[in-house]
Amino acid sequence: MKMHIKEFAELTGVSVRTLHYYDEIELLNPSFVDEQNGYRFYDEHSLERMQEILFYRELDFSLKDIHAILSSHNYDKQKALKEQKHLLTLKKERLERLIMALDSAMKGEDFTMNVFDNSEFETQRDSYAKEAREKWGNTAAYNEYSAKAYSTEKQSELNDGMNDLIAEFAGCIADGNTPESKEAQALVMKWQTYITENYYTCTKEILAGLGTMYTADERFKANIDRYGKGTAEFMCAAIQEYCR
Repeated sequence: MKMHIKEFAELTGVSVRTLHYYDEIELLNPSFVDEQNGYRFYDEHSLERMQEILFYRELDFSLKDIHAILSSHNYDKQKALKEQKHLLTLKKERLERLIMALDSAMKGEDFTMNVFDNSEFETQRDSYAKEAREKWGNTAAYNEYSAKAYSTEKQSELNDGMNDLIAEFAGCIADGNTPESKEAQALVMKWQTYITENYYTCTKEILAGLGTMYTADERFKANIDRYGKGTAEFMCAAIQEYCR
């Protein structure tokens, strides 16, 4: 399944402008970008990612929290779905209480003011967000990243820089190099330096986790492999060799 950005926007109910923004902040990248005309395309992995984003948005999570949760290599989708269902159930129960209160008001009957209380939902949501952030977000790396307030233009520039580096990894493969080669290892060092200089201090421990995520998460794998099939696996292997 491959959809043009306009088709994907219509299917998901999200504007094209929002999809462009999600791409800029690395929340949802297209599965493929035509280098000749710049057209963005999305696939089933993109749709799955968008579904997860929309569930979190429905629950009033910030984009920063959603990014931290979905980007964590410890992300457990099934656990996340259960947590989301629990929160949506709390939201549904509150709406049902409000509807009953409206019925009472229409009949001229009294109702208790605690029907407006949303503290249980907010407490549960904030607790879940905190727990999720702590798996990756409540670290020096995330705090360092959060402290950087880049403009949209600057963020787009940084994303282009990362894409250029991924293209270099693809080129490294095309030149017949192995993940253990000095060329590949030099690229890993360059990748680590780029992350450190522009986002957060990328230690070897963090770098190793990122490398694993590039192949374990199909969405990251698909995004990286648009520069050449096998690029994600190559990056992962090169990173693991570098971090030994």
